[in-house]
Order: sequence, then structure tokens, then C-alpha cells
Amino acid sequence: MLRRALTPRWLGWFALAVLMSIVFVWLGQWQWGKYEDKAAGADRIENHYAATPVPVTDVLTDTPASLEDEWIRVTATGEYLADEQLLVRNRPLDGTYGYEVLVPLRLRSGEVLLVDRGWVDNSPKGADVDPEVPPAPSGEVTATGWIRLGEKSLGRDMQPGQLASINLPEADAEVDGTLLGGYLSLQSEDPKVPRPDPLEVPDTGTGPHMAYAIQWWLAIPAFWVFLVMALRREAQDGSERTPRTKKVRIWDEEDG
Repeated sequence: MLRRALTPRWLGWFALAVLMSIVFVWLGQWQWGKYEDKAAGADRIENHYAATPVPVTDVLTDTPASLEDEWIRVTATGEYLADEQLLVRNRPLDGTYGYEVLVPLRLRSGEVLLVDRGWVDNSPKGADVDPEVPPAPSGEVTATGWIRLGEKSLGRDMQPGQLASINLPEADAEVDGTLLGGYLSLQSEDPKVPRPDPLEVPDTGTGPHMAYAIQWWLAIPAFWVFLVMALRREAQDGSERTPRTKKVRIWDEEDG
């Protein structure tokens, strides 16, 4: 079997197996990394979602918030800049696309916090027409919710008062004042007034990534076992087909 394994054909198969093993290790590590990211995000949500809220200025500054800040439950007191309301287009809720409603909140300290008050459906006249939005409360209000990180820009030109994503630099260009480095996903307001539909509760599942990683890694020994078994079977078949040397009897030689 060893002699057959050293033939060019089988050496090629073994080289392919080594290459595939390297690829499978990388794919497993990639899926495991996605699992770890999901698990870390789930831990942050579970640790912060129902925690006692802290003042938003204890967490956020005008520099971008860090990943560790996300989902911290905070309170913020100030006045809404209702005239600077922004609508984020093509946002899903329960399988339906509409708008998320962003309203800047000028805090007592003077900073401006972008508040995501929730979701509204598209206008019956179509997505190109601004929908009806429950107005933000006037006067001083205390908003409670969770810190979220700004999103990547989608690079789209939008009509005035609309955004393609919750990109804080793009929102900052539409707002009078410098926004803090994260935004607030609203849980409640005081005073309580009609508001857009609350956003969905965040998903704390980790998805199938751990299972995918294990599958990729288990595929490595499985492939090698299959290869060795194929080599052994071929070696056995070859030995069975090798013709045996015919024995010559002494009297046959004498007859010759």
C-alpha cells in the first residue's frame, strides 16, 4: 500500500487533502469568529437590557461610542428639536418596510442626542411621500432607552429630511448642533404621549455558526479517513488482480 501511496496520482490526492484541510480550518475559524461575535453581542444585551438606567452623559461623548457601550440603558432629559426630525427609509418591522423616526434631543447640558422614537408605516400615497408621524412631546422630556452605535453610510442621495441609514455624520449634517457619538433607541418617554411603534426586541440568538464551525472541522478527519480507505481498497484490488506465477513441474521441463 505504501508503494501505491507514493505514486504521482496518489501524491496528488494527498496534496489536495492537505490544501482542503487548510481551507476547512480557515472556514471553521471564520464561522467560530462569527459565533463569538454573536455570543458577545447577546451577552451585552442580556447584561444591559433590563439594567437600571444611567445618565446618557455618563456613557456618551461627542466621539464615536464603542462596542462595549452598545445596549447600555440610559436616561436623557432635554427638549426635542421637533423641526429637525429625520426619517430613515426602508426599515423593516415584523416583515413590513417603513420608516424609523429620529428626533434630536437637546440635553440640559447643551449636547444633542439623536433619539430613535420608533417605526411608522409608509404613507398610503407611496414611499416617496412622507408618512404621518406622531409628534414628539414639546417642553422638557425625559427619554429612557438603549445606546446604539451609528450605522455605515449607504452612500445614497436622499431627499431633505430623510436618511438611508442611521449614519451619525450624515444625521449631524442635518441637525443644529453636534450629535453625541451614539444614538438612543427609545423605550419610554416622560411625559407619555402617542409615539411611533416601538422597535423589535433585539435577538439574542447566536445562530448556526458554532454548528457550521464544528462541521467544517469534522470534515477534515472524515476526508482523510475516506482517502485512506480508498487507497487501501485500491491496493487490495490491485493485489487480487496480480497474476500468480505458474509453477513448472520437473517432468514438464523434461518433456520440453
